Amino acid sequence: MNKAIWSFSENATVAAEIASAATALASAMQGEAVIIDVGSLREVSGATKKLLLKGLAQTDASPEVSAEAIFRAAKQLEPAVILVGATRNGREVASRLAVKMRTGCLAEAFRLSVEDQSLVAERSAYAGKVVARVSCPLPCVSTVRSGSYSKVEVEPNEVKEFEVGEIPVRIRMLRFSKKEAGAVDLKSAKVIVSAGRGVKRKEDLAMLGDLAREMKGALGCSRPLSSDLGWLPEEHHIGLTGVIVKPDLYLALGISGQLQHVAGMKDSKVVAAINTDKDAPIFQAADYGIVGDLYQMVPALHRALAARR
Repeated sequence: MNKAIWSFSENATVAAEIASAATALASAMQGEAVIIDVGSLREVSGATKKLLLKGLAQTDASPEVSAEAIFRAAKQLEPAVILVGATRNGREVASRLAVKMRTGCLAEAFRLSVEDQSLVAERSAYAGKVVARVSCPLPCVSTVRSGSYSKVEVEPNEVKEFEVGEIPVRIRMLRFSKKEAGAVDLKSAKVIVSAGRGVKRKEDLAMLGDLAREMKGALGCSRPLSSDLGWLPEEHHIGLTGVIVKPDLYLALGISGQLQHVAGMKDSKVVAAINTDKDAPIFQAADYGIVGDLYQMVPALHRALAARR
């Protein structure tokens, strides 16, 4: 086993974040960070070295193929840690890879370090109510929570190739269609106006969308508005099972503040909430709170912002 820290994700944006995590970890243990490329991450930066896996029968869309390819390379090159982006695809790749390597796998980790020949990390538990400290002896695999590390512009100056060979598969990918890019990027938004069940009609979301634009921010929502009612696409859903965000300002409008939702926005720099229920749990997570009707408060905010122009 050497001191190499490998990073992988099928998503280019997440891959750059995970590469940054690998670089930070490798620097602390005086090792090297290596980006694993299965052929679709040509432009990804974040580490000084890249390992290109060649000869794959399918694309990286298949977790079965990706896990076997990375395992074959790891079996020969023996990295200390393999970090995988905690996407839906990545979670399956990591679990398959850990089983093949007969090693442990940490899940949804952040704040990574190596102590006494073990990978040590923190992860949210009990819907984000507590932070657990977990560890696993090296070598090991870990998924890394998206948004935990910022992308660093470090261009790979060395690219090595590893011939994987033919990989027999039980599932054949007949067609792969990339999901169209959404109109909202909550992860990079500095201001988020978020809507909850306090919004009475779908048409009323336009009022909150206008407020978000006025504040040069993005419109988010709690799970019921996207998953249950279908008023907004899933990409707007903020929470433990949705998007994890940490904007400069998070404005929660008509959101009760269940643990699953709070887990997705608790790292925001400033949280302000408006709710008619003075006992709503959201006020426990808020820096500022107003007990009031959003149908009165949102127009008042519009007027206040207009007066400052």
